[in-house]
Amino acid sequence: MLRTVVVLFGGRSSEHGVSCVTAGGVLGAIDRDKWNVVAVGITGAGRWVHVSDDPEAWQIRDGKMPVVSDAGETVLPPRHAGESQWRVITEAGQVNDLAHVDVVFPVLHGPWGEDGTVQGALELVDVRYVGSGVLASAAGMDKQFMKAAFRDAGLPVAADVTLMRGDSLEARMDDVRALGLPVFVKPARAGSSMGISKVADLADLPAAIAEAIKHDPKVLIEQAMVGREIETAVLERTDTVVASQPSEIVTHGDHEFYDFEAKYLDAASVELRMADDLDAETTALIGWISLRAFRAVGAEGLARVDVFLASDGTVTVNEINTMPGFTPTSQYPRMWAAGGVEFEELVETLLETALNRPLGLR
Repeated sequence: MLRTVVVLFGGRSSEHGVSCVTAGGVLGAIDRDKWNVVAVGITGAGRWVHVSDDPEAWQIRDGKMPVVSDAGETVLPPRHAGESQWRVITEAGQVNDLAHVDVVFPVLHGPWGEDGTVQGALELVDVRYVGSGVLASAAGMDKQFMKAAFRDAGLPVAADVTLMRGDSLEARMDDVRALGLPVFVKPARAGSSMGISKVADLADLPAAIAEAIKHDPKVLIEQAMVGREIETAVLERTDTVVASQPSEIVTHGDHEFYDFEAKYLDAASVELRMADDLDAETTALIGWISLRAFRAVGAEGLARVDVFLASDGTVTVNEINTMPGFTPTSQYPRMWAAGGVEFEELVETLLETALNRPLGLR
């Protein structure tokens, strides 16, 4: 008998389209001989709808991201712990059974999905799911608290100034000047490089903050790190947690950093390659730091850890992403493929690990 997985994606954040493309990658990798697949999209307004599980429906077309439309039957997840039946409401208002669900693969990115909110909803009704729990998801989404966890674990991070809603930039300018120039201005709780600006002149700081606030009222002003941008994929199997070989991001052309356009819309401007020129000691250090970062926030299932490698061998942790992308350009599956773990095996491992994980506190 086939088990059933819900692939949950879309959502209310500015990363809605990225989540849809990630869903297309996951939907195409699930073994349909082992799994009954149900696709549930969350619209930009927050409505859960039953949508196509065809991977081709969730691809970038003519430079445009796919979107979960408001068409389709409303999905009702379980209402109490121990219930596995998911239902839909028809246009006529009739409630029908959809499927008994064994596990959810939530590939939501950004707030209202990757930040512990959906994880909490699933925990309330004892639904197993892929990826980190409530606290790790929330900490991984909020760069201020993520960096606090890293510092507590003894991991090196860039110096920063955090501006909360209503804080005066003028009152913090001495702290900002101490960071030096350039700085990066980032929404504290956003991903896919949304709302990030590189600032080389303090006169440009207010405009950069205004851009970040479009995505989050809490903003980080962060010291720029010089070095190679290195990523590592972390994978939890039932009995162990392992780190992949590191990869590297190199941007070209007009992109000063790995911004949204370079990630998803301008493939020619970015080179994604395995960092196989690193010596064994550096590779081991980056792997150790990645696993320590994973543990520092209490992550589960999977994560991508991004670091900067300076010319003197110093490694600084940039961030952890508790639900990395599975798009055609995403490094997470590429890193595992380079190590001999193909996309289909990777997705199967994530599903099996989620199924074998205990419910409740762990």
